[in-house]
Amino acid sequence: MFIDTHAHLNVDPFYKDVTPYIEKALEAGVERIVVPGIDIETSERAIELADRYNGVYAAVGVHPHDSVEAPVDYLRLIEDMLKHPKVCAVGEVGLDYFRDYAPAAVQKKVFYDQVALAKSYGYPLIVHNRSADADTFNILHALNYFNVQFHCYGSDEKFAKVILKKGVMISFTGVVTFSDHAREIIATIPLDKLMIETDSPWMAPVPHRGKLNQPAYVVEIAKTYGHVFGKSLEEIEKITTNNARMFF
Repeated sequence: MFIDTHAHLNVDPFYKDVTPYIEKALEAGVERIVVPGIDIETSERAIELADRYNGVYAAVGVHPHDSVEAPVDYLRLIEDMLKHPKVCAVGEVGLDYFRDYAPAAVQKKVFYDQVALAKSYGYPLIVHNRSADADTFNILHALNYFNVQFHCYGSDEKFAKVILKKGVMISFTGVVTFSDHAREIIATIPLDKLMIETDSPWMAPVPHRGKLNQPAYVVEIAKTYGHVFGKSLEEIEKITTNNARMFF
């Protein structure tokens, strides 16, 4: 069994008719999918999908791109959602200074508050970090909370070493199937700290590059892990699935 630890089935084109994509995932051996929210509406959608499908689980939170538009009572709304039995994490939250869709001060405030909320309830945290290594680390350090998945890892080997010392988990997308640099970074990370994800519908792996990404393709990322570490697909499946189960 594979687990896609990050797939946005709560956005179009998936949300309009998600069943075919879940069926394809099951055919590929992907039996568990974590669907993260990026705002209140998509967090509610994630829970709705989790209610409809046995293997789907929800994460709830406000993405840095959407932080400037978060409703005044967003923390209360997220806190209420955490009571749902199939919500397994707070996310996707974090900082993004590359796209810069929201002022840094707003992003940091919203991120800080959601880290604090996750810590207060003991929930894992799914972190989006792009061009914001220092501020992301400083906020997590200030709250002393590192029960974190750094999803779609895009930072360097040096930062990976820093956060791994704090006990975080790291996951990569289909980028690893076509980026030598990403594979070089993966090779420096202990397998017991790695998970797999598609970040669907974006960043489809080879041989599906340029097409709509979907959870079934997480197997291609697992194959690349196997090539990097000299492990069989079955070994990567067992290790990454166990990592995800322990984390979530």
